[in-house]
Amino acid sequence: MKKTLIINGHPDAESFSFAISEAYKKGARESNIEIKEINIRELNFSPNLQFGYRKRTELEPDLLDAQEKLKWADHLVWIYPIWWSSVPAIMKGFLDRVLLPGFAFSKREKSLLWDPHLRGKTARIICTMDQPTWYYRLVYRGPSHNAMKRGTLKFIGVKKVKITAIGPIRLSKEDFRLKWLKKIEKLGQMNK
Repeated sequence: MKKTLIINGHPDAESFSFAISEAYKKGARESNIEIKEINIRELNFSPNLQFGYRKRTELEPDLLDAQEKLKWADHLVWIYPIWWSSVPAIMKGFLDRVLLPGFAFSKREKSLLWDPHLRGKTARIICTMDQPTWYYRLVYRGPSHNAMKRGTLKFIGVKKVKITAIGPIRLSKEDFRLKWLKKIEKLGQMNK
């Protein structure tokens, strides 16, 4: 049975990201996929990687649990809004604090290269934005997509990463959102 971890990076429990998470879960459960969740907004942790990698800050229990869930999963589903062409601050802090050397990757001695530790996993990024998705890709060149897909997930060993971008959310009608929730539910059923 495939093991899927849903990571919701939106700081608001009443957001469309929450509805997306619920739709994906519903579809996955219909296909008997084992699911665990991380709602970053519910975690008790400091998002500040105060000393960078120079000095280790002890991980809070919620972050240790998050690392265990990341190791457990075969498939990662990242759900978040794009704000200022990036992930929300709380999600960035989560990434900084959880994907540490020794856990997510190891630096090679006397080399600029590294060894990824989370190989063999797949991922789906589901992100929302307040602009048309084509505009985000063509004008801004998809900076959040690149940062998450190449700069984060591929760096730690997740090679197959698919992106579902939904926008514009602001000023969208209910039928637009419902259509997307049905698509997300189908993604959950297929565990993609």
